[in-house]
Amino acid sequence: MNLNVGTKVALAVAAAAVCVAGAIGVLVHRITAADQLATARSGLDRELLSAADDHAVGRESPARLDPPDLPGPVARAVRRDVRVTYLEHGGAHPVLWAATRVSDRKVLALSRPYDPEERSLAALDRTLLATGATATVLVSLTGLVLGVRMGRRATAAARTAERIADGDLDARVRPHGRDEIARLAASVNAMADALGARLEAERRVTADIAHELRTPVAGMSTAVGLLPPGRASELVASGMQKLRGLVEDVLEVARLDSRTATVDTEQREVSAMARRAVAGLDDVCVRVTADVVVATDPRRVERILANLAANTLRHGAPPVEVEVDGPVVRVRDHGPGFPPDLLAVLHTSGPQRFRTGSSTGGTGLGLTIATGQARLLGARLTFRNHPDGGAETELRLPLE
Repeated sequence: MNLNVGTKVALAVAAAAVCVAGAIGVLVHRITAADQLATARSGLDRELLSAADDHAVGRESPARLDPPDLPGPVARAVRRDVRVTYLEHGGAHPVLWAATRVSDRKVLALSRPYDPEERSLAALDRTLLATGATATVLVSLTGLVLGVRMGRRATAAARTAERIADGDLDARVRPHGRDEIARLAASVNAMADALGARLEAERRVTADIAHELRTPVAGMSTAVGLLPPGRASELVASGMQKLRGLVEDVLEVARLDSRTATVDTEQREVSAMARRAVAGLDDVCVRVTADVVVATDPRRVERILANLAANTLRHGAPPVEVEVDGPVVRVRDHGPGFPPDLLAVLHTSGPQRFRTGSSTGGTGLGLTIATGQARLLGARLTFRNHPDGGAETELRLPLE
């Protein structure tokens, strides 16, 4: 069971209060019991001395000679010529004894019930218990209030950090006080400011580069059209087409980062958007399990599915299956699947732009654009490996 900070603080304060109240109660009980017993023994011993003096001159006294119920430890101590006081607990009620030897074989003894002291000590224990319980409840409530406040502040800082991680760079924490949680809140805000500045600089550089490349790429595309037909011109045209697509992808990423993109919502069937998205791709088949009409931006949905299918063809193995199951679309290949390190990155920080290579399988800009478009639509992308083999990406569109 996971407990939040506030609950842990409250439980710690309550446990500390119980320990302190218990320790104080035990200490007071022992000190009082020892003091009561010492006072009672001293008083009975003085009565014994007075009774011994009365016995010596022949006066009557409450003391008894050789009482038959004299406890064994008292009798043994008196035989060693020791004047002794002894608290007996063996019977139904405790009895306090005092005894001394008055002749060679005679023992003079006094006894009295110890019940008044026991009742007084029991009353003290009840008072200590009630006082300790009241103090524990009050301290625990105080700790609960402080713990809840601390937990709420820590939770607010954590939620703000999660919002920042999800892309809301305007989220901020309101720091209160001068304690460690206030420092944490200030650090989260400073991190958000630094991250926002860095991403904004990156976005501007990306957008500027893409805009600057558009004109020369367009000019080169026109020049390629003037080349004489042949294998060389085909290779140049193919390279220029890929370069133009890359520039458009970079511009799309810049628009998504700047949050200037708008959503044009229409009512469309999910199966129709899936078929349009993969219409120009070979080795891709669409299978409709269940269809549904959703309110979304069809251009962006088709862009997501087209990027997923193209990325799957590029880094996986055909055939590629696009399954439509209501508002859920799954794109799966029959290759080796996502490498474990790439899956870990996709599950934690999402696709990383321009990340390619055989060790990771590569992501380029396709998955980055797909993830950005899905976030803009309120959809959700999930990356995993299919149990029967191959990589599988699931797009879940919102129904409302």
